[in-house]
Amino acid sequence: MKASIPSSADLARPMPETAGARMDAAAAALAALRDERRRLERLGFERPLAHCEAQLRYWGFVANVLSLLPARGDESWRVAVR
Repeated sequence: MKASIPSSADLARPMPETAGARMDAAAAALAALRDERRRLERLGFERPLAHCEAQLRYWGFVANVLSLLPARGDESWRVAVR
């Protein structure tokens, strides 16, 4: 049985361009995954629950990294790639 990962937590989706939108996307993914975790716990689905918890760890990490980056359009932290 494949875990039903919410579309907001789909790793194939591109991240938004702006810092605020990226933070919103990570927060939406975390909220959806927390809801999904509660649902899977109620149903007793162990393997999908383990996958969901791994996704929660990933999106929690993403949210923490994004919180460290400048939020006001200051893109000076980016490295120019030529």
